[in-house]
Amino acid sequence: MKVFMFAASLRHGSYNKKLIRVAAESVMALPFCEVELHEFNEFPLPMYDADLESTEGIPVGALSLGKMISDADAVIISSPEYNGSIPGTFKNAIDWLSRIKPVPLSKKQILLIGASPGHLGGVRGNLHARVPLHILGSYVYPEYFGLAKADQAFDQNDQIKDEKQFEKLQTLLTDFIHYASRKETPFERLTEFVDEKLHERHN
Repeated sequence: MKVFMFAASLRHGSYNKKLIRVAAESVMALPFCEVELHEFNEFPLPMYDADLESTEGIPVGALSLGKMISDADAVIISSPEYNGSIPGTFKNAIDWLSRIKPVPLSKKQILLIGASPGHLGGVRGNLHARVPLHILGSYVYPEYFGLAKADQAFDQNDQIKDEKQFEKLQTLLTDFIHYASRKETPFERLTEFVDEKLHERHN
C-alpha cells in the first residue's frame, strides 16, 4: 500500500514537518506500507489565477503534486493552523489540484493531522481544511490528531516527548491505514445499495 505524506507548511523549522516525519516513521513500520514522504516546498505554486491557467496552463508544481496523490492509495497531511483556519498556501494547492482532470483528490482516502503552539492543536484549521476536500470528493477520515503546545512537544531528536500523545498518534495511524486499505469504501457500497433499491422500485 502506497502512502503519500507531507506537511502543508513551507517553514524550515515547521512543527508540522517534525510531526509528519514522526508519523512517517510509524507508517513505515507497518506491514505492506510504502511511504512517499515529501516536502511541500517541492511543489511551488503561484496564487491561483484563471487568467494564468488559460495562458500558461496548470503549473508543474500542481501537476507533480497531483501525480503523487493519484499514485497513492492513501494520503496523510499534517497542516498548520493560521488564524484559526487553513493556511492560504494549502488552500491554494487544493484550488490548483481541482483544475486537474480527473481531480486527483476525488475518492482519495485522506488523514489530517496537525501541530500548533496553541492549546487546541490546530483543530480549527483541521475543520476548515475538510470543507474543500469534501467538496472535491475526498474521503477524509473522521478522526484527527492535534499536537498542542507544539513548540514544547518535541525533544532534541524531534521526537514527541509525551508518550501518551505518541501512542495516540500511532493508534490513529494504524486505524487509518487499516481502514484505507479496504478495497471497498462504505460510501461506494451505500451508493450501490441506493442504486439497487431504485432499480427494484422501477421494476
